[in-house]
Amino acid sequence: MADAPDDADDSVRGGYARLGVAGFYAAHGEHYRNPHEAGVRAAVAAFVDRLPAGTVLDLAAGSGEVTLALRELGRDPADIVGCDPHTAVAYRERTGVVPESWSFEQLSQGLERRFAAIVCSFALHLCPPSWLPKLVFAMASASPVLLVITPHKRPELRDAWGFALDDERYFIEHRVRARLYRSRHG
Repeated sequence: MADAPDDADDSVRGGYARLGVAGFYAAHGEHYRNPHEAGVRAAVAAFVDRLPAGTVLDLAAGSGEVTLALRELGRDPADIVGCDPHTAVAYRERTGVVPESWSFEQLSQGLERRFAAIVCSFALHLCPPSWLPKLVFAMASASPVLLVITPHKRPELRDAWGFALDDERYFIEHRVRARLYRSRHG
C-alpha cells in the first residue's frame, strides 16, 4: 500500500477511513513504511541539535524512520527507544531492535521512566481526543522536550497540558510540519 509514490499518502488516509487506525495497522503494520519518510528525516535533521543528550523515545515509531534518522545524525542506537503497538515487525526489520508496544492509552496513565526527548511522527493526531490531554501531560512529566512531526496542523497542544510551543517549521517540499515543545514541568 505505501509503495505507490503518487498516492501513498491518500492510500494510508484512505486505509484509516476504510479500516480505522487499528484495522489498518492490523492489516498493514508488518510492512508499513511512512510515505513521507524524507520529510520526517528533514524535520529530525532540523531539530536534532535542540534535542538534549540522553535517551530519546521514538513514539509511534512506525518502521523506524525517526530512529534511523537519529542514528545517521550521530545518536547512539542504545539511546533510542522505539515504541509502537502496531508496527513492531516493520520496526525490528529496519532497525534490528524490538520496540516497546505501549499504546497512547497506556502512556496516558504515565510513563515509567524519563526521557531526554520524545519524538512523535505522523501519529499524535491519531490519539483519541479524550486521551490527548492526559497523554500530553504524562509526556511533559517524563521529558523536557517533545518534537511532533505531522502532515498537517493537528493536533494543537494546549499549554495547560504541560508543553509550550518553542519552535515550528514547515517543510514545504515534503508537506511536513514539525513543532518543538518545551515542558512546563521543568
